[in-house]
Amino acid sequence: MFAKRRGFTLIELLVVIAIIAILIALLVPAVQKVRDSAARTQCLNNMKQIGLALHGYHDANKAFPPGASADINPWKTALASGAAAPDGDWGSSYMVHILPYVEQGSVASRWQFNTYSGYTNANNVALINKLKIGIYRCPATALPDWNPYPDGNRFYTTYMAISGSSTDVGVLTRRTNLISNRGILYANSRTRMGEIADCTSNTMMVGEQSNHMRDATGKIILGATYGTGPVAVTCAGPDGWIEGCQVNAYAGNAEIYNCTTIRYQINQIGMTLNAGGCYDNVGSNIPLSSTHTGGCTLLFGDGSVRFWPNDTALQVLSAAACRDDGQSFADPQ
Repeated sequence: MFAKRRGFTLIELLVVIAIIAILIALLVPAVQKVRDSAARTQCLNNMKQIGLALHGYHDANKAFPPGASADINPWKTALASGAAAPDGDWGSSYMVHILPYVEQGSVASRWQFNTYSGYTNANNVALINKLKIGIYRCPATALPDWNPYPDGNRFYTTYMAISGSSTDVGVLTRRTNLISNRGILYANSRTRMGEIADCTSNTMMVGEQSNHMRDATGKIILGATYGTGPVAVTCAGPDGWIEGCQVNAYAGNAEIYNCTTIRYQINQIGMTLNAGGCYDNVGSNIPLSSTHTGGCTLLFGDGSVRFWPNDTALQVLSAAACRDDGQSFADPQ
């Protein structure tokens, strides 16, 4: 007599599958949350390292580096003597000036601050081809790693200098850009610690910009200019971490790459074309942004790093962007 076999019924099998599906559904968000938390922590650490480098530069040069500098040979001579940098196009960003303080001394020692140093200088192009500096990029960014320029692959970065606010006294208007020099890091700046009248702990130096610009429907705006560089070859985003001032920083287009003048809220979307066929925030008024849930990372003048939410009032952002407007604000953390 054969033993009676008992297998799973169809209903039992479906119940088991349903239970497994529920467990996976519960696990995936938890894993994603851990991953997001780790990326946000790394982003905060990147900013802290940039803050230490900026202060290291200040200690050595008695002033913070320019947010973006026009070409001058050598920049440090002018900085030490107090001479003003001449107008020049496609100079170098603050990230170039602090290279010795982010363990890139060999690159810094060979960098040439002349002949479009941040764009077409053949020596510099060779130095940065496929050069990746991890602390200059948020690990959770939506932007691609590289821009395949004809002269080499350039690393996309996600942290830009904050030059002030569009509501500052004396703000300049150039085409669709509003440009301030009332922050800590701006075009051809050489800000000293003592000039930050609003206190270093209340004034932003660097902000995150690691997400695409989007229209009102949330669609990526292709062909829009990002603050960390001109339009990329294949998609919206910065095209390198070296660009400084475009032709005549306070004339013409006045698109000062790697610097932003605060004009919009964090992660603001819904940008539209103006009558001139340009986006109102090209060049120097790109919103601070990130793919972190709820806000983005900011570096302040005292080296502290904070995560501010998307709903931070524009008035608060503007007050924190200016070094000497006398405005107080409550930290929205």
